[in-house]
Amino acid sequence: MVRMKSVTAVVALAFLTAGCSGGGSESTEPAPSVAEAATTEAAAVDSGPPAADDIATLDGVAYASLTGDAAAGKSAFMQCRTCHVVDPGMNRTGPSLANIVGHEAGSVAGFNYTEATADSGIIWTEEKLFQFLEKPQRVIPKTKMIF
Repeated sequence: MVRMKSVTAVVALAFLTAGCSGGGSESTEPAPSVAEAATTEAAAVDSGPPAADDIATLDGVAYASLTGDAAAGKSAFMQCRTCHVVDPGMNRTGPSLANIVGHEAGSVAGFNYTEATADSGIIWTEEKLFQFLEKPQRVIPKTKMIF
């Protein structure tokens, strides 16, 4: 039950931070231009995926700086339920997320992972999941995960 809450919290935090671009308009710094944003993202793609133990996000938000909201996480996870469940041993289009924190990527029994995911060397932590959910193809190029 605790692990399910952790996964739900991670998913909720990912949705909440992905859904907002930093909040209100009180910032005095100008927003980056489309060209600057494209250049920054291209540089991230050109440098390859982050190391298995690297948890830096594209937008610079640190997982540890966020606070959880279980109700929002439960609501946000509804979108994930299209492909995933938290019941052990039940895979859908995506693998079961039961007890995923602390396990190696590509290790859920009975799920057909891409070679890229199975060979990624990633051990799922809440922070790594947060980074992965921001842009799965950045963290594991050629993963089947689309989001």
